[in-house]
Amino acid sequence: MPLQNRVDPWGNLVATGEHGTLMGNRGGRIHLADKTLGRRRWASSRWISCVTDFKGRHRSIWGDSYTELFFLDEVTALAAGHRPCFECRRAEAKVFLGHRNLTEFDRLLHAERGADKPMVLVSDVPTGAMVEHDGAAFARRGGKFLRWSFAGYTQAVHFNPAMRVKLLTPPTITAILASGFQPRWHNTAQQWDD
Repeated sequence: MPLQNRVDPWGNLVATGEHGTLMGNRGGRIHLADKTLGRRRWASSRWISCVTDFKGRHRSIWGDSYTELFFLDEVTALAAGHRPCFECRRAEAKVFLGHRNLTEFDRLLHAERGADKPMVLVSDVPTGAMVEHDGAAFARRGGKFLRWSFAGYTQAVHFNPAMRVKLLTPPTITAILASGFQPRWHNTAQQWDD
């Protein structure tokens, strides 16, 4: 039976058999000894996304250490409010964070995760950010929006640029994407490239 450790773009933890391309955590252990979740959904404000293979390390998923979580891709992790890890993804993390103070950034991002999701114009959504429309999540990739699922991106749609949608990716991360940060995409996103 799958653990409740797959993260959707809203930041929810779901039990599904689909595996993602990145893993991460929410600052420590949030699972119980019986490998179920208690009431907590984070241990600290340091929510990170990591590569699944690093220096040959092998982990016991939901063992005695932190609670491992899995994401379809980095676009999903960013929408859920996770940033690149400074250990296994140092180069990407440095580009992502720039000159920002890490502790202040994590604190700001944590506040944004708990806030209401803002409504934005489709034309203001940068590539790599995710939005909600009619209860579904869509990731912007160039001029298209790709419908998200745990298995990958399933459909490409065009939204009217003047339409308003709910922004799932936290505003601070959206600004980093708008400034040119290139997140990792699941390979299913490539089928709609021009």
